[in-house]
Amino acid sequence: MGKHVVVGSGQVGTHLATKLLAQGHEVTVVTRSGNGPAGATRVAADVADRRRLTEITAGADTLYNCVNPQYHRWLTDWPPMAESFLATAEATGAVLVILGNLYPYGPVTGPMTEDLPLASTSPKAQVRAKIWVDALAAHEAGRIRVTEVRGSDYFGPGTTDQSYLGDRFLAPLRAGKTIQVPWPTDMPHSWTYLPDVADALIVAGADERAWGRPWHVPTTDPVSFRQLGERMAAILGKPAPRMVQLPWPLVRTLGLFSPMLGELRHVRYQFVAPYVLDSSEFQETFGVRPTPLDVALKATLAS
Repeated sequence: MGKHVVVGSGQVGTHLATKLLAQGHEVTVVTRSGNGPAGATRVAADVADRRRLTEITAGADTLYNCVNPQYHRWLTDWPPMAESFLATAEATGAVLVILGNLYPYGPVTGPMTEDLPLASTSPKAQVRAKIWVDALAAHEAGRIRVTEVRGSDYFGPGTTDQSYLGDRFLAPLRAGKTIQVPWPTDMPHSWTYLPDVADALIVAGADERAWGRPWHVPTTDPVSFRQLGERMAAILGKPAPRMVQLPWPLVRTLGLFSPMLGELRHVRYQFVAPYVLDSSEFQETFGVRPTPLDVALKATLAS
C-alpha cells in the first residue's frame, strides 16, 4: 500500500480519498480548513505555499490536485497553486495527477477527444490550459511525472449545489414540481459520474501508461436534461416531470446579483449544441467502463 496526498475535499476529493482509504492506502487530505473524510490524515494548509505542500507530500507516491477555486476567482487563485503543485512534485518525486476539465477545448464540432487542441480564447479556460501545458513541459523535461484527467459536468452522491443535477434539480423532481434549468432541455450532453472520476484518478496515478498525457474519464452516452428527469422519475415511480428552460435574458439579469450565475455566459456554448465526451481511449487502454447510467442515477437519488 502507498501514501497518497489528496489536495481538496470537495465533491471529487472526498470520493477519491474514501476510495483510497478503502483500498488500504495511507491518505493525507489537504484543505484550507482541515476538513476531510474519517480515516484520513487531515491537514489545514495554504496550497499555494510550496514549502508547506512539499513538507506534507514528502514520501508520497502520488499527489492529486483536486482543488476547485470559486469560478469567478480562477484568474487570481489558480496560478500560484499550480506553481506550488509543480514545485512539490519535482521536490518529492510524487506522481502529480491533475483533475482537469473540458473548458480549454472551447466550442468544438463533434465528440471531444484527448488530442484536440486547447484552443479556447476564454481567459478562464486559458488558465486551465496553462496548468496542463506547464505540467506537460516539466514532464517532458524529466522534472516530474504527471497526467491530467478530464470529465464533463459531474453528478452523483456528494454533488455540490453548483451541479446542474444537484438539489436544484432533484428537489423539484422529488416533489413533483416543475424543474427549471438555464439551458435547452432536449440537447444531448455528456454527464460524468463522480465515483467514476475518482476511479479514473486512481488508475491514472498508478499506471505509468497514463503519464505524460491527458485522459477522459469513462463517461456514458450523452443524454438531455429531459431524458435524465424522465429516467430519474421512473426510478422513483413518479410521472415524467415538467421541465422549462429559463429565458437567457433572465439568467443574464440574475447574473448581475450572483457571481456563479454571472459566469454562465462563459459556458453557454456547452449547452446550446450537443456536448459529447469521447472516453473510449481510457476505456480501451485500462479496461475501465463507466458506471451504467441507471445504476448511477439510482445511487444519486439514494444519496
